[in-house]
Amino acid sequence: MKKTIFYSFIIFSALLISCDDLLDVMPGSDMTDENFWKSENDLKGACNRMYQQFSSGGHDTRADDQVAKSPNNVSNGQRTIQDADTAGWKNPYDRIFLANNIIEKASAATTVVAAVRDRYIGEAKFFRAWYYFNLVCQYGDVPLVTKVFASGQDPDLKMARTPREEVIKQCYEDLKFAANSLPTRAQWTSTDEFDRRRVTRSSALGLLVRIALYEGTYQKYHNLGGDAKAHLKEAIDAFELLKGEGHELYTTGGVITAYQGLFFDENQATNKEILFGKAYGPNGGSGTGYTNHNYSGDNEGSYALTRKMIDMYLYADGLPIEKTSFKVADETSFNNVAGLDVSGASLANNMGARDPRLLMSVWTINDALEFDATYGWMAPQVGKGNYRPFDSQRPFAYQLKKRFKGSLWGASKDYTDIILIRWGEMLIDYAEALYEYNGTITDAQLDETVNALRSRAGFNVKLTNAFASANGLNLLDEIRRERTVELMAENLRYDDLMRWKTAETELPKAILGAKYIAGDASSTGIIEPGRLTDASGMANGQSVMSGTIQTNIYVIEFPSMRKFDPGRDYLYPIPQYEITHSDGNIIQNPKW
Repeated sequence: MKKTIFYSFIIFSALLISCDDLLDVMPGSDMTDENFWKSENDLKGACNRMYQQFSSGGHDTRADDQVAKSPNNVSNGQRTIQDADTAGWKNPYDRIFLANNIIEKASAATTVVAAVRDRYIGEAKFFRAWYYFNLVCQYGDVPLVTKVFASGQDPDLKMARTPREEVIKQCYEDLKFAANSLPTRAQWTSTDEFDRRRVTRSSALGLLVRIALYEGTYQKYHNLGGDAKAHLKEAIDAFELLKGEGHELYTTGGVITAYQGLFFDENQATNKEILFGKAYGPNGGSGTGYTNHNYSGDNEGSYALTRKMIDMYLYADGLPIEKTSFKVADETSFNNVAGLDVSGASLANNMGARDPRLLMSVWTINDALEFDATYGWMAPQVGKGNYRPFDSQRPFAYQLKKRFKGSLWGASKDYTDIILIRWGEMLIDYAEALYEYNGTITDAQLDETVNALRSRAGFNVKLTNAFASANGLNLLDEIRRERTVELMAENLRYDDLMRWKTAETELPKAILGAKYIAGDASSTGIIEPGRLTDASGMANGQSVMSGTIQTNIYVIEFPSMRKFDPGRDYLYPIPQYEITHSDGNIIQNPKW
């Protein structure tokens, strides 16, 4: 454990003073512990620092669903041990220590009403659980610190790693305290630009569902010897409590726009799908005084979806690509993958027709680049034009439409709140937890979860036990597929591959991009020789496709460029600095 982290907490008051004034940190020049922690405003000001430091993340290209302009060295197995890992290790611990300081100091604030005091302690415990969970996902066992260090000589500064089971149980304890102490969604009606995204009881319960499902399945498929079912039961129980909080799928605008529009409606009263998010704004501008991000800009030019992700979408008959009769055998237009011809009209006889979420999530040729939550996709933004694939400024894959707003595409212009936990995720988490816990799932439970998600988008082919049996489908596989499709590009795919222990199968495969049709493509995209698949699924002498082969698919990364060691790569390497400065008490993960 780093001594430098300890010193950052000695100067905690200085951290508070440096907060952005938009976060309403308590004014004043003397903020020592002796005269701080006296009022609700003090506790809120301290907690505001956690919101300010919290990062919503961008696009996660560690898995097999999204790609950037350059390879990801976690995805392709090329990462190495870092001397220091600021983003993965140091920053989470800095924020955990901040939460510890708030929990300890606020607990002693006897001048504040107990319910108010517990509310802000609950906020700190929520964030502590968030960061510890992320650390466990990456590193497995990690040092569990729940106190403030009073001295640089404290032996716990060099403590060994705590078994993951203990860390996860601390997360549960923190989140249950938070759930019992925080306001409910219905009680928290603030419209303030930043306060509207403060954590609530729903946020705590939602994170508890996510963590418990992760740990239950990780324990099960990695054979860790723990009680996997106990974790799954935690997920189920937390969801049952969450049911009473008044959340529902966002349906404003109907099936044409709701699945897209949910990411743009920040109103607490109308968007009951949001459980937790990162606030940005004020809305409507950019520059000094605005807290914005680059998500739409990155969608437009830097990130895209792989062909593998596209092929996970079901066809209009509810069947996957390897079973449907609607698959276009050899696509003659880039648009065929979504059931359209080059003009954007539907193909005859439903050929290529897919789950409607596909067309809501990726661009097709001449697609407009501006979304309006009321009217759907509109005429392109002035100066941007319409979409054509294989533009040299973008990855040669399928460009993301989901969560994109054309008018906000420029750098640091996007002020939409980033949703990090939503009701849609909770529904599919619940379905998976039920199946993993019971080994079965009823049709009524499928209607409440999987089929509710499909119906919201206008995809009315139900998943039932009879449908799965009649078509030779594995229900667990279909629940996982539904999760991947519904939550596409919401940065959960990598952790899913880790907990299901399928990364060793999925990640060494080729990363494939879009279908190349010369007449459809932008004139700026230059295709390197040997990068397109042939009728046997080969490219450049390597087998890159099997099963449902399609010609002229662009190969982004060949299998020879990718590897995954199941004895090593399910966990990150511990930064060498941490091992050294723990006097060797922290032991490196296996095979690193």
